[in-house]
Parts: sequence; structure tokens; C-alpha cells
Amino acid sequence: MSKTFKEAEVATHKSADSLWIIVDGGVYDVTKFADEHPGGKKILQRVGGKDASTPFWKYHNASILKKYQPKLQIGWIEGKAPAAPAPKAEVKKAAPKTVAATTSSQPKEALETFGDLIPYGDPNWYQGYVSPYYNETHAALRQEVREWMEEKVEPYLSEWEKAKFVPTEIYKEMGTRGYLPGLLGVGFPESLTPYTVKSVDPKQWDLFHEFVVTDEISRSGSGGFVWNVIGGFGIGLPPVVKFGKKELVERIVPGIIQGDKRICLAITEPDAGSDVANLTCVAKKSECGKFYIVNGEKKWITNGIWADYFTVAVRTGGPGMNGVSVLLIERGPGVTTREMDCQGVHGSGTTYITFEDVKVPVENLIGKENAGFKVIMTNFNHERIGIIIQCTRFARVCYEEAMKYAHKRKTFGKPLIEHPVIRLKLAHMARQIEATHAWLENILYQCSAMGEHEAMLRLGGAIAGLKAQATTTFEFCAREAVQIFGGIGYTKGGQGSKVERLYRDVRGYAIPGGSEEIMLDLSIRQGLRVHQVLGMKL
Repeated sequence: MSKTFKEAEVATHKSADSLWIIVDGGVYDVTKFADEHPGGKKILQRVGGKDASTPFWKYHNASILKKYQPKLQIGWIEGKAPAAPAPKAEVKKAAPKTVAATTSSQPKEALETFGDLIPYGDPNWYQGYVSPYYNETHAALRQEVREWMEEKVEPYLSEWEKAKFVPTEIYKEMGTRGYLPGLLGVGFPESLTPYTVKSVDPKQWDLFHEFVVTDEISRSGSGGFVWNVIGGFGIGLPPVVKFGKKELVERIVPGIIQGDKRICLAITEPDAGSDVANLTCVAKKSECGKFYIVNGEKKWITNGIWADYFTVAVRTGGPGMNGVSVLLIERGPGVTTREMDCQGVHGSGTTYITFEDVKVPVENLIGKENAGFKVIMTNFNHERIGIIIQCTRFARVCYEEAMKYAHKRKTFGKPLIEHPVIRLKLAHMARQIEATHAWLENILYQCSAMGEHEAMLRLGGAIAGLKAQATTTFEFCAREAVQIFGGIGYTKGGQGSKVERLYRDVRGYAIPGGSEEIMLDLSIRQGLRVHQVLGMKL
């Protein structure tokens, strides 16, 4: 946008048939937009021909400017045009290393600062702190994902929230940009997709790259968006990749990780949520022995309404955990899906599923018959870590939005941030976020250093405890952020849109993947078992 104007010239465009305004030095022609303006055209006419930056930022957030800038901006005030960005340096791809080797050999130097640098608004390695976990490839990936999110996602989140749907091309881009293949907790499956991540060599991909992708898309402040693009995928596909037969993996996985097909995990039932061992969806062998015949219901299944494939826990044997198997069921005759209307996480496609005499080839068995409980338990760690990453970033979003608003909003003659009670709220939010994030990074490092079986046994309890820590921190920060925003935080849209949306999403994170109460109990029971083996002395 190279055209420039003098302020005096803009001042002449203040009538209904020629209405211009200035926001942060940019000149916008809002003549045709006035009738569409949510606040009414009179508001725009009052600031016609003037610098409207102050009232604009009083009522809007940055995503609104990004959304309408390409459509409405016609130039800049003289001397206000931003300098052209410097060309980006090419990311040098280092020789492949294991995660443990990469992190332990990391030079003890901070990476370049990144983001808005609001204290505690981003993880500390964004803000000039030295970290043993990240290198230049993580920083390059962080920038790549953030730029994509700011361009393709954030300006449209409010629209998608209302529609309870995210355009399919966004999910497809997750595949073609290489993000989906990298979110399986198994490294980067190069042999199954032609797409790779632009900024990271597939052979260098580790759990911290997966962390960065999930963390950055969670900056959207929308559980519905995050679950739409990685919810069913991130928990439904890993069991297939890890335990499915080679022929099954090669047949269905490429289409899913390339963003052409969808998958979900179907474990929870109307009467069996966290009590997985007592599920009742039954699979019986056909007389010919070539099929399982599946009958039963599943409830609260993320992405189920759009899924082409369902990773389903079924009962193939007697009661209890030793009678459970996992099947890959393909959408077809006998499979009925009905979308559920839930409190929050809109756009996630939460579904009630009915299976009626569904024929499933025995080749679609994942793992061994009646040994599916191990498959499910192994998958829980990966699922819960995903929830933890999302909740921790959502808590940061609540904190960051509240901090920004506290510097803009004035009460009793001074900005909110100058009131000690507001600073106390922000301080309590920050201390819980930082504690949770530090525990999360340590757990991820332990996962990368241990074998999968050892991690499942030794870290299951800690991950359960951390899941409860993350969801309670998220809930606390969402509540405090809404209190700081006041009525604006209770209203959909506008400056408080992220915190209002996240407040409704809280329960969608506190319950799935194991409720907080069960997670806390499991953390102690599992810890005692593990440490008894290690030689605990009481």
C-alpha cells in the first residue's frame, strides 16, 4: 500500500457519500462499509475525516484490523507507512540429532526474542531466557505457524465460532503444510506423505516441535478451532499408526495426514466415560470369522460428525479391561452420527454415534484381540499432553488479553493496571501459568528420553496430575480475565471475545481425557505403584 495522503486531504472526506478515517496512520475508505458496521454508521460518521485510532482500539482487537485492512485500506498518512520488512534469513538445516542429544548439546545462549514481549504473555524462551529445550528450528517453526495463523485463521475466528464450523480448506492446509503428520507423537512419518514442514527437516522433528505447533495454534483462543483441526486426528490416528497392521496403515493413513480424510477416537459411551473398562459397545465375530459385527453407542466424540474413520473401543470378550479391543471402523452402512449441542468448544463437531450391525473386517483390529486396554492407556498420555499444551496456552491468552485491556481501560481516573487489586489478579495468573509450563516442558523432555513403554508406566501419574493442574489453571485465568474485562468479557465479539469464548470452553477441557478428580487420584495411585518398584521407603 504505497499511496500516501496528507491529513488535510483526509479531513475533506467526512460525508456519508465519501467517508474516510485514519487508524494508526493507515487511511481507510469506509463509505460502503458504513452500513455493515456492527455499531451503526453514525459512529463512523462521527469520526469521518479524523484519526479514529483511540476509539477504534477502545472497542476492537487487532484481529479486526487484520481482517478488514486488505478490503478497506487505501493508503497511509505521509510519514506513517511502515518500513518494508527485511528479507528473512534462510533456515539452515543442521544434521539430524535425537531429541536428547539436541537438547543436551544446546549452546547456553538465548534465542532471539519473539512476539509482543508482554511479561509472561509468552513462554520465557520467547522472551530472551536461556532454555535447554529449543534450537533455531523450533524458533523458525514458531514464526512459520504464527504467520499462517495471523493471516489465515485469527481474523475469521468469530465468524467460524458463530457457524460452529471451520472451512475444510484450513484442515487441508494443516496437512499440506506438514503440521498434521508431525502431531502423532511418533516423529515425522516421511514415508506416508509427500508434504513436510517448510522450516524443519523431518529427521530433526521432535516432541518440542509438536509442542510448538499445538501451542501456536492455541494462541487463537478457541478450543473449537483447535479441536476442529487436531482434536479427533491427534487422538484417533496414533493408535492406528502404532498398533495397526502395515496394510491398514498404508491404506488409510496417507489420506488422513494429507488432510483429505478425517478420523476420530470413539471410546466414551453414555454410561462409560472415564470408566473405560466397563464399556458396553459389543463386537462379535461373524460365523465366517472374517468380520466383527459391532453394536453400541458412543457419545461426546470429537470430530465424529465429519469422520471417515473411527478408532473404536469395543467389547470382544468378558467383563473388565481384559475383554476390550480396538477396531478401525470405516463410515458406511450401520454407522449413524448426530452432532451434539454443547456449552463450548464450538466447531469441534462433538458427536453421538450409533453402530448397528456394522461389519468390520478382522484386518481392522488394532493391536491384539482383548488387549485393547493397553492400546487405549498408551494413547492417553499423548491425548492428555495435547490437552495440557492447549490449556496452558489458553491460560496465557486469558492473561495476555487481560494485561492489554488493563492498560487501555480507565476507571476512577486511572488505567486498570494502576489498581493494586488488578495487578494481584494478573500476578496470580502468571505464577500458575509459569509453574504449569515448566512442569510441562520437563515432562516432554522425560517423554523424549524414555522409551514409550517406560514413559507409559513412569509418567502416566505425573501426566494425569499435570492435566488437572493445567485445567484448573485455565479455569482460574479464564475467570479472572472475565472479571478484569467486566461486561465486555461477558459479551460475544469485540475486545473480550477471546476470554468470553474461552470461559465457555473450560469444562470441555476439565472433563474429557479424564476428569480432574480422577486425574488427581490417578496421579497419587500411579506414583505410589511406580515408587514402590523403585524402592520407596515409608
